[in-house]
Amino acid sequence: MSTEFLLTTLVIVVTPGTGVLYTMAAGLARGGRAGMVAALGCTLGIVPHMAAAVTGLAALLHASALAFQALKYLGVAYLLFMAVMTLRERGALSVEPETAPRPAGRVIASGMLVNLLNPKLSIFFFAFLPQFVSTEEPAALVRMLELSGVFMLVTFVAFCGYGWFAAAIRGQVVSRPAVMTWMRRVFAGAFVALGVKLALTEN
Repeated sequence: MSTEFLLTTLVIVVTPGTGVLYTMAAGLARGGRAGMVAALGCTLGIVPHMAAAVTGLAALLHASALAFQALKYLGVAYLLFMAVMTLRERGALSVEPETAPRPAGRVIASGMLVNLLNPKLSIFFFAFLPQFVSTEEPAALVRMLELSGVFMLVTFVAFCGYGWFAAAIRGQVVSRPAVMTWMRRVFAGAFVALGVKLALTEN
């Protein structure tokens, strides 16, 4: 495992994006447990993209404008949906006591969708992994799976950190309705901005 791979993975993972935003929103709204569950969901959402890259389907997605556009606009629609739900206090930032948490299955499913509906992840894996795997290696496929596993582990740990940080400041934020209102607006605006950015992404 090269130092370059680990450093590159860390930089990519900790850079705020839709997954980080969703995980922090869950931790802020419902506490540390919800943040960890959201982190797990976002991490599991990487699996289809990883599988696509490893099996070569990412090349097809990259070559097919129709497939890319379809998945891209599904992702845009979901991000806008998250923004609306956030503002309506039924989404990621609805404040609930930790004694009555949102079902883990729903949190995981939402987290998976956040990353699943991001076509750039497939292309990212397709472009990222080959840089650290020699095509001359007899077990190149196994090597790619190992590196993908490390990437997912780093993602989960980093996202848990984001979730717990959000949970740590939860008491101060939740106790101030005005602050919570502005936080909802900020998160909703961020979801919209990410949706617009994804919509403008070219294949």
